[in-house]
Amino acid sequence: MNLLLNGLQQLGIPRDEHKESLLLQYMEEIELWNPKYGLVKVDNRDELVIRHILDSLAGLKIIQNYEPQNIADLGSGAGLPGIPLAIYMPQCHFTLVERMGKRCSFLDNCLLQLRLKNVTVENTELKQIPGPFDLVTHRAFRPFEEDILKHILRIIPPGGVMAAYKGKRDKTQEEYEQIKQRFSSGEVMDMKVPFLKAERVMLLMIG
Repeated sequence: MNLLLNGLQQLGIPRDEHKESLLLQYMEEIELWNPKYGLVKVDNRDELVIRHILDSLAGLKIIQNYEPQNIADLGSGAGLPGIPLAIYMPQCHFTLVERMGKRCSFLDNCLLQLRLKNVTVENTELKQIPGPFDLVTHRAFRPFEEDILKHILRIIPPGGVMAAYKGKRDKTQEEYEQIKQRFSSGEVMDMKVPFLKAERVMLLMIG
């Protein structure tokens, strides 16, 4: 708990016992389901906190700056970053898009256990999602494939935002140069994840 609270403090996220309790419940659900479902690759609770919860929330203030009302988390998997973001953005509706049925079962269970009213789960492919969404987010350490980019551009309106969680800045900058002509504007923003030594950036592109 101390690691989580210290991390939230470093991210400048105000104390909120209810939201912190929801994060703990969420982590307990991941730990319960992970052995059978293979949701995340972690060896212990500290890794889960740093590499997944704090990593997801490192983008919170960047995303809040755009004041989105309707967000899609693409390839949501275990609900990352969608569920941690939804806990801290209760005024915003989140759609968790995941094609694997067993992961959607986990996500549906999380929504029931956490009583999250601002989240829905869509068990489908990206190409089946109608949109539009003010903002789409995605933890995508590999470069975007053409088919994914095409559908992202389809579901965000002019002025809509793609906020992709990425790893190394130099690789992300190369990717930005390759896709920037498809968007009206964009940038690569540094993100500092507490206690994580690896690089993290966010690739922001405006439709």
